[in-house]
Amino acid sequence: MPKLISVDVAECSLDIHRNLSIEPRQRKPGPPERIDGMTVGIFTLTEDAPHNGEMHPDGDEMLHVISGKVRVSCDSSPGEDLILGPGDTCIVPKGEWHKVSVIEASRFIHITPGPNGEHRPVDRE
Repeated sequence: MPKLISVDVAECSLDIHRNLSIEPRQRKPGPPERIDGMTVGIFTLTEDAPHNGEMHPDGDEMLHVISGKVRVSCDSSPGEDLILGPGDTCIVPKGEWHKVSVIEASRFIHITPGPNGEHRPVDRE
């Protein structure tokens, strides 16, 4: 009989593979690793993402704020940023360049498609 697995989401992301199996993966610094499937992350954001925008060509991404407040901006609609607070969710369409910025420290969930994706490096002037 299969055994239940306890996961510390403060330390791990959850990979949902194409066969719908789920496995925890230890988080590493920097942009997330991508898998052929979906990655679920539940974490606290205290500063902006470690990139200057990202894009997911394999599917839509879901962003949900549990607590705190973030700004989501997209290249296709400059100046029309979304402010997400507790209980708010948005869907970033496949192929949309977007960035998440912290307004208040936030507890946050993302469901991100893979295996492909790009991110822009942070400008270090």
